[in-house]
Amino acid sequence: MIKKLVLLFVFLSSLVLADGVKYSPFIDSQLKIVYKMNDANITQSEIKKLVEEQEISYEKALDDLMAQKQKYISELKLYNSEIFSLKKIISINKRAGNNYAVLRDEVQMKSYELIRNQNLMIKDILIALDSADIKSFEKQLDKYTIKNQLFVDKLYKKDYSDKLALEPIYKTLRQAQKNIKEFYALKEINSDIISNIYKLQSKMYRLNKYTKYHLIKPVIFLNSLSIVNVINRILEPYGLTVIKLIFITIVFLFIYIFRKIIYVTLESYVLKIDALDKYSHQILEHIRKPIEVVIVIISLNMVVYIYNDFSSILTVARIFNIIYVLLITLMIYKVLNAFARIKLNEINTEDKKIKNELINVGIKILNFIVFMIGLLFILYFAGVDLTAVLGGLGIGGFAVAFAAKDTISNFFGTLSILFSDVFSQGDWIVIDGHEGVVVELGLRVTTIRTFDNALIAIPNGTFASKNIKNWDRRKLGRRIKMSIGVKYDSKSADIKNAVNDIRDMLQNHPEIATHRTKYEHGRIKGAKLVSKDDLEGVKKTLLVYLDEFSDSSINILVYCYSKSVVWQKWLETKEDVMHKIMEILDRNNLEFAFPSLSIYNEDMKKSDDQA
Repeated sequence: MIKKLVLLFVFLSSLVLADGVKYSPFIDSQLKIVYKMNDANITQSEIKKLVEEQEISYEKALDDLMAQKQKYISELKLYNSEIFSLKKIISINKRAGNNYAVLRDEVQMKSYELIRNQNLMIKDILIALDSADIKSFEKQLDKYTIKNQLFVDKLYKKDYSDKLALEPIYKTLRQAQKNIKEFYALKEINSDIISNIYKLQSKMYRLNKYTKYHLIKPVIFLNSLSIVNVINRILEPYGLTVIKLIFITIVFLFIYIFRKIIYVTLESYVLKIDALDKYSHQILEHIRKPIEVVIVIISLNMVVYIYNDFSSILTVARIFNIIYVLLITLMIYKVLNAFARIKLNEINTEDKKIKNELINVGIKILNFIVFMIGLLFILYFAGVDLTAVLGGLGIGGFAVAFAAKDTISNFFGTLSILFSDVFSQGDWIVIDGHEGVVVELGLRVTTIRTFDNALIAIPNGTFASKNIKNWDRRKLGRRIKMSIGVKYDSKSADIKNAVNDIRDMLQNHPEIATHRTKYEHGRIKGAKLVSKDDLEGVKKTLLVYLDEFSDSSINILVYCYSKSVVWQKWLETKEDVMHKIMEILDRNNLEFAFPSLSIYNEDMKKSDDQA
């Protein structure tokens, strides 16, 4: 009974195989094309038409495959049940001694295995399409096609061509020969599939991007239009298609609208921040142009991305990343300097709680840090190994420090000036024979404008080893010192009266500092070892005395301080004091002495005495 059931199973299977196996609509159609091409009576024009038909069928198959990519991957047909059944039938036929039946089923099983392997290859390729870039996809494509070829070579190692030469006197032999022809035709189809995959790999990668963006159906519809196909033939030599042009146009429109939206949003957001109330307009003014340039660069980047089949070119991507870093660095630089300018204006209009130099040097240090960070990002996007660079800096740090010792000395000189508070911008100083007004304290040098209008740059390291005289670091009292010489024939009483008059005049002069002049000291922090007057530069000394008998005159010392420390006001006060001294001398019958020489003749003096 069991033997009869087995024979019935073999008979029914043979009937099914005799009717032919439908692998898929596409494979079946390709089999028909291959059979026609292998026909000995076919003409060259007919072959040409078949080739064109084959190319169109592959294009359409690719569109259908990409439109149903996920369905194909999840519902992949592997023919496991068919292969399992054939193995059982082959085993039975071998025991029964049906050699042609074994041949028939063996070849059919190999055909299924070939199609299964082909489907697995296509599945792997579809998954590989989601790689980061087309270069990575190409590597995966090579890997899977090579794997397929190795399997096919193993599958076709046994040659069945001699069986085709046999006289088909048996039905099972005829079925076997039919399966062998199909088997060899499937090998051709497999090669054609691989060839067309490589031929259409750019389109496949592009269509996969449309699939990811859920645009595959409208794209396929547009590509199916005859007018689009005509235009594509014109554009394809230039690497363009109608779809690409549509996407590029959409990108430009989107970026244009996005530019307006992002700037309006940014403007409203920045203006609402209370902490940035004083800086918002300056910030917006300085970042407007860089933002516009960034948006233009983004547009170009997107155009290149679309043109290159929605994949990035490593070199081009690096160039765009470097440009982005440069523009962002420029924006940060502009914003920081806008903050600095506003802060300096505030300091100049309000009570000085922060030194101008601290803002200037601080912003330069921040600019340097921004520049270095920007440089590191540029090196990173350029493909430089930052670990090696930073390691190299550690190894070569001593050599760099030795070579740049002057620069380092100047930098620490800058810190020394800031912390010691010896002078500030705008102060009148004298250092190392140079005299002038401090223009700017930089990271490396301090610039001084001399009184003959020359600009001198002095390395900051010099200030640590040279004496500095600061004429402006005083609050009250600029010295007026003079020695007034009167003639030797002046009377002592007149000189005494003149000295007292000059002293009284200075004591009552509105622009001369005296012990009666009031001055409110500021709050002094920390312990000081000097008087408050000396610390803040307050002088009220007033001295008028008969000083010395010089060679040509009797000298009166006048030593006092003007209230104002401003040079012009000091000169005006000094001039007024000199005029008043001239009036006092004239009023007391005194004359200014000048260098002179008196000669006495002793003989004439004796004769005068005798007479």
